[in-house]
Amino acid sequence: MNVHDSERMAGLLEEAGYVPADGEVADVVVFNTCAVRENADNKLYGNLGQLRQVKEANPSMQIAVGGCLAQKDRETIVKKAPWVDAVFGTHNVGALPALLNRARHNNEAQLEILESLDVFPSTLPTKRDSVYAGWVSISVGCNNTCTFCIVPSLRGKEKDRRPGEILAEIQALVDDGAVEVTLLGQNVNSYGVEFGDRQAFSKLLRACGEIDGLERVRFTSPHPAAFTDDVIDAMAETHNAMPQLHMPLQSGSDKVLKDMRRSYRSSKFLGILDKVRERIPNAAITTDIIVGFPGETEEDFQATLDVVEKSRFASAFTFQYSKRPGTPAADLPEQLPKAVVQERYERLTALQDRIAAEENAKQLGRQVEVLVTAQSGRKAGETHRLSGRSKDQRLVHFSVPEGSQAPRPGDFVTVTITEAAAFHLVADPATGQDYLLRRSRAGDAWDRSQADSCGVPAAGAAPGKTGVSLGMPSLPVRRA
Repeated sequence: MNVHDSERMAGLLEEAGYVPADGEVADVVVFNTCAVRENADNKLYGNLGQLRQVKEANPSMQIAVGGCLAQKDRETIVKKAPWVDAVFGTHNVGALPALLNRARHNNEAQLEILESLDVFPSTLPTKRDSVYAGWVSISVGCNNTCTFCIVPSLRGKEKDRRPGEILAEIQALVDDGAVEVTLLGQNVNSYGVEFGDRQAFSKLLRACGEIDGLERVRFTSPHPAAFTDDVIDAMAETHNAMPQLHMPLQSGSDKVLKDMRRSYRSSKFLGILDKVRERIPNAAITTDIIVGFPGETEEDFQATLDVVEKSRFASAFTFQYSKRPGTPAADLPEQLPKAVVQERYERLTALQDRIAAEENAKQLGRQVEVLVTAQSGRKAGETHRLSGRSKDQRLVHFSVPEGSQAPRPGDFVTVTITEAAAFHLVADPATGQDYLLRRSRAGDAWDRSQADSCGVPAAGAAPGKTGVSLGMPSLPVRRA
C-alpha cells in the first residue's frame, strides 16, 4: 500500500510539472513513511538529519514528509526537523503539490493532517513503477483492533470502493498494457462491509476473470478470521487468479493470538490452509509472523514453530515485536528482553529457511511460466540471467539460450527449473527447445515507455524547460 501511495505522489508531482532528478541534485525530496515498526522512525529522522546540510547548501530545495509517521507524529516532525517544508498525512495525499507551493510562497513550513479520507488515493494521478503490473486499492483503513497494530488509528476505519470503480481502474491498466494487478486492502476479504455484501470480495475476484487481457490477479492481505470458502472457490475457479496466497499467521500460540486480539486460533488457520491446498494443490502460501510479543513464553514460541512446520510456507516475513506507542500492546506487562527475542527470531528464520529450501526443491524439473520483470538478481552481471515471477510468485532467475530471442520486461517465458535455493529458483535451458518466449502487450508497453522516456517533457512542463527535479540527493557519508 505504501508503494501504491508513492506512485500516486509521484503522479501528482509529475502532473504539476516536476520531473525525476535522475542523479542530479533534487529540488524536492518526498518521504512516504510507514509506522508499523520503530526502525521507520529512526530511518526518517536519520535521513532528515543528513538532509539538513544539503538544505543549508541549497535553501531552495524543499522537503516533504507524508504517510503514516506524518499522521502519527504531526507537529513533532517540524519541531525535530524545522527545515522540513511540508507535512501531510494518510488522508490527504492529494494535497502534496499545493502544500509545496504554499510553503514556497509563504516561506514557512506547511502542516496539514486530516482525520478522515479526503480523496480515495486510487483516483489520483499515478506514476507507476511498472508498465506490466499495477496496484489497485479496493479499500483503505481497517476495522480490526489487533493490539500490536497502529495502522487503524492512522489509516482510519475501513472505506470500500464501489466494484464498478475498481473494475474500471483495472480495465484502464489493462488498456495501458498491464497484464497483472494486485488488489490491495488492509483486510481485503472484509471488502464489502460498507455496502453490506459479505461475498463482495469473491465476486470481485470472479469479475476480474472476465477482463480480457488480464492474465494474473493477486491480492494482499486477507485476515484469517474473515477468510471464507467462497473466496477459496473463487480463487480455484477464476482462470487468472494466481495460485498464491499471503495469509498472516502472526503467532502459532492460541494464548498470544488472544492477547493480540486476532480472533482466530491456530487450528482455524491450519484448516484454511488445508482447504486452499485441497482446491488449489499447487498453491504457494506465504505469511507474516511476529516474534517476542509481550508475555510470549518459550511454550508459546514453540507453538509458533510447530504451526510453521505444519504450514510449509513458501516464504515468511518474520518480525521482532516492535513496541508502538499508542497501541494496547505497548502497555502490556512482560515486555521481553531483546536478547530473548533475538534468539527466538534466529531459530524461527532458520526453520523457515529450511522449509523454503525444501519446498523450492520440489520445483526442480517443473516447467513454469515466468512474467519477466525489469529487475535482475544481484549476480546478473556475472550470470547473465534475467529475472521474473512464476504464477505462484516465486522468484526465478533464468538464462536465454544462445541464438534465442531475449524477452522484454512484461513478456512471458516458459522454462524448466534446474536449481533451487531457499529464496529463488534457477532455470538454465540447455537449448532453445527448452525455452519458450511469448511476447505480450505488456512487453510492447515497455518498449513504448522506453521510447517515451527519451526527450519527452513531463506533463505540465513548459516547452524547452526542464521542470523541477524530484528525487533523493546524495547524502553526506556518516563517519563513526
